[in-house]
Amino acid sequence: MNIDFSKYPDGLVPAIVQDAQTKTVLMLGYMNAEAVAKTEATQQVTFYSRSKNRLWTKGEESGNVLELVSLAVDCDMDALLVKATPKGPTCHTGSDTCWNEKNSPSYGFLSGLEDTIADRKNNPTDKSYVASLFAKGINKIAQKVGEEAVETVIEAKDNDKGLFLNESADLLFHLLILLQAKGYALQDVVDVLESRE
Repeated sequence: MNIDFSKYPDGLVPAIVQDAQTKTVLMLGYMNAEAVAKTEATQQVTFYSRSKNRLWTKGEESGNVLELVSLAVDCDMDALLVKATPKGPTCHTGSDTCWNEKNSPSYGFLSGLEDTIADRKNNPTDKSYVASLFAKGINKIAQKVGEEAVETVIEAKDNDKGLFLNESADLLFHLLILLQAKGYALQDVVDVLESRE
């Protein structure tokens, strides 16, 4: 890895730390050549602390270390992306990140959809299809998942991409509702899949 430390007068390059699993940005630190070498040697993320004027391994006092997963330099060779596994909160304030954000897995649109489904469950309205399913109970929700699964299988046997993808979307949507009805989330399914890896 070729890092150009000379681009900065103090020889410190910015190092963005990202959770290797959730992809959440945890913090920003600075590294010199010695910090990079120690990080690679110990597999614990080490920075050069400008306030302490020395090398500083994250978590050396709190125990909330960052275990190195990978280290990459950007296209200009003057910034680092450190992917790590945090062992505890990253920020000295006790927050998961230095931006006071929760470090939890996000599946983009699907996580937002899960939130909407949970809201419809907890704050039902007469106009909500999702709320009406929850009102009818688990048997009706499970039945809808079964119907959508059968319809997906039927469309899989044909060559109509649009119909197949629409039925697949209906199946996934209703499965998310069923998970919510049973008190689970998409992350619980992901955890099972990861345990099988």
